[in-house]
Amino acid sequence: MTRRTLLKSVLAPAGPQFSAPEPYGAIPAARQLVFQKMEVYAFLHFGVNTFTGRDLGGGDESPDVFQPGAFDAGAILNVLKAGGMQGVILTCKHHDGFCLWPTRSTEHSVKNGSWRGGRGDVVKDIAAAAARHGLRFGVYLSPWDRNNAYWGRPEYIPVYRQQLRELLTGYGPVFEVWHDGFKRPDGYYGGARDKRYIDDRTYYDWEPTWEMVRRLQPDANIMSAIGPDIRWVGNESGVAGDPCWATYDPVRKQGDSGEWIITPYQEATHGHRHGARWMPAECPVSIRPGWFWHERENNRVKTTEQLVDLYFQSVGRGAHFLLNVPPDRRGLLYESDAAALAGFGSRVSRMFQTNLAARARIRASAERGPVYRAANLIDGEAGTCWGTPDRMRSAEVILEFPGEVRAGIVRLREHTPFGQRIDRFAIDTWQAGDWQTAAEAASIGACRLIRLQRPLRTTRMRLRIVEAAASPALEEWSVFEGEIS
Repeated sequence: MTRRTLLKSVLAPAGPQFSAPEPYGAIPAARQLVFQKMEVYAFLHFGVNTFTGRDLGGGDESPDVFQPGAFDAGAILNVLKAGGMQGVILTCKHHDGFCLWPTRSTEHSVKNGSWRGGRGDVVKDIAAAAARHGLRFGVYLSPWDRNNAYWGRPEYIPVYRQQLRELLTGYGPVFEVWHDGFKRPDGYYGGARDKRYIDDRTYYDWEPTWEMVRRLQPDANIMSAIGPDIRWVGNESGVAGDPCWATYDPVRKQGDSGEWIITPYQEATHGHRHGARWMPAECPVSIRPGWFWHERENNRVKTTEQLVDLYFQSVGRGAHFLLNVPPDRRGLLYESDAAALAGFGSRVSRMFQTNLAARARIRASAERGPVYRAANLIDGEAGTCWGTPDRMRSAEVILEFPGEVRAGIVRLREHTPFGQRIDRFAIDTWQAGDWQTAAEAASIGACRLIRLQRPLRTTRMRLRIVEAAASPALEEWSVFEGEIS
């Protein structure tokens, strides 16, 4: 058999099955597919805590405490853009209840402070600067409010919804709505200074609130401990589990009682392989030890190398990297924070500058048909994918480079409109006339980055789908040199 005949037999469809595969399990909604491309974005923790030296405000702070005399939203967004951020989420109201916009829902806001004569609006400035810089804008609105006299009582829920409605109707498109679940019973509560207890499962009555978000900002993704679109990864270290499945069950039945309970947050780190909902993990972490800027932490800023490592442990495992970079008392990003962030953006950009697979020849052990050919893996198009016939749950694809290459990073993406189908895979390289396994892992999802322990020189690379719950549907296979000196 000639090489040409052998190649034709390898690439030939395994049958007349050219139709799209049936989606497997939970699949992302349209808004989640768009959000899937938001791999790295910034948190801005900013408020009265910036000036009191605390991370948890008491709710009794005077609005006059907030005095960022040199606040410049454009300068902040310049730094975020240089750092490779694709969006920004602002803490419009933290647990202390102080609102960074002139809300009509409470007197505890910038409108009653002396900063800018009570006419300042941090939300407006950050949202406008984000739009100018091509970054998407998101809002964080704490459900817990240690200032509001109504918190813990039914009267607070309309107040909270009014605040959210103002943010969703007055500041342009919103890509994410962040509900923080942290709370303690004690607070100022309008001067009562008491302890109040709530039932997390029922008090906030989330369903009508989320329906309002869907109506006012249909493209926004909602994040909380129970979703419904994004889940907290279960830690504040910026690290996803390995594997980290995109599917998850945020609530489940408790034993034989049949009672529905919130799933323990520790399980969010890995997700659930066959979870009922598509709910990818978000990995929040601060560039500093605390969430707000504190002068005492100026020499404890994460390094560029630490940020790069976190990128591979979050985005590289199919999750989203939410990096907090808090403005200082001037209303700017501190110099050491800005330098680390710029270094991070530059390093990541250089790492993924040249896709070695784009110049390679590719062949697969099977293809679903001409629409799902292996060449789609290296065509640079997000909407195309390689797939196998339904009956095939394992397969392999080989890249043949035009010459020897130095491979350090492998990037894989499943075609998630068909669900998360692949369980386990392996990467092999051609070494001294034989295949040698370079890496093995579980879960691919929206993005899987394999950072080889050391760059390998090779002329060929093989991807083996070892186990899959349904016929594989893979969108991208890229290979990069990695670190470039």
